[in-house]
Amino acid sequence: MSRYIKPGKKLCSVFFVLLYLITSAGQAHHGVAVKFDPQQPLSLNGRVTKIDWSNPHAHIFMVTEGEAEDWYVELESPVVLEWNGWSETSLKPGDSIRVEGFPARDGSPQIWGERVVHDSVEVFYGDVSALSLARGEVQDRPLPRWQDGLPRLGAAPGEEGYWVPDTTVMMEEGVNVAMTSYGLLNNINDAGKVAPFKNWALKLYEFRQQNFLRSDPTFVECRPPAGPRKFQAPFGLQLLEDKDWQRIFVVAGGGNQDWHLIYTDGRGINTGFPVDNDNVLYYGRNVAHWEGDTLVINSEGYNEKFWLTGGLPHTTMMKVTEKLTRTDFNTMHYEVTIDDPGAYTRPWSMNWNLIWREGGDPPEYFCQDNRL
Repeated sequence: MSRYIKPGKKLCSVFFVLLYLITSAGQAHHGVAVKFDPQQPLSLNGRVTKIDWSNPHAHIFMVTEGEAEDWYVELESPVVLEWNGWSETSLKPGDSIRVEGFPARDGSPQIWGERVVHDSVEVFYGDVSALSLARGEVQDRPLPRWQDGLPRLGAAPGEEGYWVPDTTVMMEEGVNVAMTSYGLLNNINDAGKVAPFKNWALKLYEFRQQNFLRSDPTFVECRPPAGPRKFQAPFGLQLLEDKDWQRIFVVAGGGNQDWHLIYTDGRGINTGFPVDNDNVLYYGRNVAHWEGDTLVINSEGYNEKFWLTGGLPHTTMMKVTEKLTRTDFNTMHYEVTIDDPGAYTRPWSMNWNLIWREGGDPPEYFCQDNRL
């Protein structure tokens, strides 16, 4: 059973936790599997020399007995650790700790801190995330609407909030294969089941999987989480409707917190100017219209500088149809169809829900590389 100590509660002893329990190599998340080897468990005892509390990962610097140089203990994001009750001062230099985790694949003195214990206190696992917070704040309120009767895609006047996805993986509707929350397959033999790949696309997908999604541009180069991936950002997103200019701002939570526009003014998806139509973009060109209470978004003109979730490939031929339906105050149903004849043998679809988190904006989690 997981235990959770709320912020502000006095701690009799202090220890850090990883948000997610890593139980096997197949379940380790993207960052762990890329840099660390879950097949080689390692335990260390030593003293804290420094705490680095910055995105995307917090670090503990520690010195172990008989070794002159520090070991670097990599933890979850400070955002996640703070949700679970921790702060930069939860440990201090000189504290004795025991670390259990996985060593760096390159042999450097680094370890992923699956659990960190101070003063022999039993370790618990943090179970608080943006999704769990959103699900814990369900409200019995009517679906908010504009004066024209259309559903609001965001907060009502004077209120704040954002949407959190209930899944962060992609596979064709009806397919059920095991993978981590970052889309890393438990069994590479399941690769061909995930989507209707063309041969080259399947080989590329398998290659990315076999390399633990090591080169994912969203993580390595801070590229935007483009295409339907923006609706799977674990820190959520906001939809800001500009009725006067007939457009919707889609604001990503996490990454570089970039944004793009969906136009609802009736324009065509192609502007008629070749310089625009030939300019492929991360977020493509996006136009939308309403069908009853459902917003239908058509997008195309994507570049190939990003990956879809879990290393799924795409080409500049990709066209995306998305449908957003706010079914009640707390829920937005999302459907997507990928039509990319360059990478797939036929169009394929998937759907999931976004859960409303009332109050505030997505957390300040910026893409910067403090990994050692």
